[in-house]
Amino acid sequence: MSKRMTVIFEDEALYTALKVEAARKGRHAKDIVAEALTEWLHARDDEELRAGLDEARHEWERQGGVEAGEFFRDLKAGPAR
Repeated sequence: MSKRMTVIFEDEALYTALKVEAARKGRHAKDIVAEALTEWLHARDDEELRAGLDEARHEWERQGGVEAGEFFRDLKAGPAR
């Protein structure tokens, strides 16, 4: 189901650039705007995920975590003497 929305461009140069790009690509301006919004929303999701990963990594480091390669190297070497 499609929905309608009116977008008012305060920046006439941006509107013109959109229309030129749409004509150049043989696409509808609405499709370019929808694509840009989709990419923007995905980027926001990625930012939130990155922030959560950074937080988890800081906690892991605070707890004394070690890199997987180091862990398995130590495991293979056996108990410390």
